[in-house]
Amino acid sequence: MKKSILALAAYTVFAGAILTGCNTPSQKVEAAQENVNQANDELAQANQEYLADVENYRIETAKRIAANDESIREFNAKIAHDKKAVREDYQKKMAVLEQKNRDMKAKMDNYKDDGKENWIIFKAEFNHDMEEMGKAFKDLTVKNVK
Repeated sequence: MKKSILALAAYTVFAGAILTGCNTPSQKVEAAQENVNQANDELAQANQEYLADVENYRIETAKRIAANDESIREFNAKIAHDKKAVREDYQKKMAVLEQKNRDMKAKMDNYKDDGKENWIIFKAEFNHDMEEMGKAFKDLTVKNVK
């Protein structure tokens, strides 16, 4: 008797699981449409975040480049009273840094939205180049007196 009750209970649970797990084709279509709508919303949000990141980074780098320009102008004004040989050496080095600064500005201005993966690569390379330029400027402006 126990075996028949146990078997009947198992069949009932099994049948209940099958019946509740079945969806009609229209329910499957509705569920798939909801999944597609949710995926589209997530994609649109991710795209908006990517575009916002690009725009914020453009603003940030424009400020850094402008700060570099200002530092170059200040340094050129500071060395105007140095000896001619020293001044000419500094001016040559500063001309190189000015050109690099202009190149970095052009590189950022010419960047086209190529997708998030390319943006991450571009941003990493651009940050590296900006840091190297900052170090070069800092090394140049520090006077090593012994």
